[in-house]
Amino acid sequence: MPSESQIPIASKPTARRFAARLAFFYGMLFGLSGTQLPFFPVWLRAIGIDPSWIGIISAVPAVTRFTTLPFVTGLAERRQALRGALIVTTALSALGFALVGLQHEAIAVFAAFVATACVWTPTVPLTDAYALRGVLRYGINYGPVRLWGSAAFVLGALACGLLIDVIDPSDLIWIIVAMAAIGAVASFALKPLEILAASPVTAHRDDRLLRNAPFLLIITASALIQGSHAAYYIFSAINWQAHGLGGLTIAGLWALGVVAEIIVFAASPRYTLPPSTLVVIGALSAVARWCVTAQDPPVALLAVVQLGHGLSFGLTQVGTMELLVRHVPAHMMARGQGYYTACSGIIGSCASVLSGAIYARYGPGVYYLMAVMAGSGALLMWLARHRLAHQPLPHQPHSAALGG
Repeated sequence: MPSESQIPIASKPTARRFAARLAFFYGMLFGLSGTQLPFFPVWLRAIGIDPSWIGIISAVPAVTRFTTLPFVTGLAERRQALRGALIVTTALSALGFALVGLQHEAIAVFAAFVATACVWTPTVPLTDAYALRGVLRYGINYGPVRLWGSAAFVLGALACGLLIDVIDPSDLIWIIVAMAAIGAVASFALKPLEILAASPVTAHRDDRLLRNAPFLLIITASALIQGSHAAYYIFSAINWQAHGLGGLTIAGLWALGVVAEIIVFAASPRYTLPPSTLVVIGALSAVARWCVTAQDPPVALLAVVQLGHGLSFGLTQVGTMELLVRHVPAHMMARGQGYYTACSGIIGSCASVLSGAIYARYGPGVYYLMAVMAGSGALLMWLARHRLAHQPLPHQPHSAALGG
């Protein structure tokens, strides 16, 4: 059984087919997010859930990221079954969202969403692990493949934005269920990956990933930056709706941010800056973005600020994935993604719960807390940049396909 360094790069037609199937699945996966992230809180509010409970319920996925998720990704990796795990988790996610939609009391919604999140949250890290294995195996570009997820996110948000003005907000959950079902069907198109064995160089490191200082620095800094989006994900649509913005306008504002994200992903193979520098730039743009958003700016300025999502999320994501390719062995990629997502879950769940309490009292002032989080991530990554540059795992090939 060949090791990761012994597997030859596949032919271009084979790589293109793999990339096309992966891009399609990313599209379905994030099409679901495009409907769920901005409009699930709106549905919760429409069925009578108060803001404090909305914050608690919205924190559920973040909690499962550091509780059940690492077990799911670890199991998938041990069984060398990333594709199979994606098929199972996407199918159960669709069933779970349908169960959520049948509930109308806060506690019942909370319980059903807990069960759903346990199988839904592993889908993104499993997909990213599958994609990064594909980067090494097929020599594909991560950014241009991942951008199709962002494009589908825009379409999902716009479609929901159109529908929110013509259907009862209490029916939004069934759009989310439909998107989850389409994603489950799309998972069957994914191509199986070769089974990888740990190389002699890395076999002794299998139980030491969490003792690897560069890896811990990467996941902590990135989790702080991405976690700073918590208030935006949970309360932006509610806040804008309270200020008189219609569903299509809200969806358009979300779409502007994701269009900028798509551009960042598309251009990523041309980036020449070190990945740690890309993450710092993304973090500083988040600080600026949240400070302006906290001022409750007019729609015109808000539209400009939304373009910063391309940097605050997109550039941070590109830099983080490149750093993980450098510092995590390919045969441990699912575990590495699981640990990263778990760290994000710890930070994100705290941010979500605090956001609910702070928003209930201070409204958009909650974004100042988000700015502090992003600034902390920028500082940590900046202080660690030299260590990250000089301590890649010696066996890991540098992947220009990710950019950086």
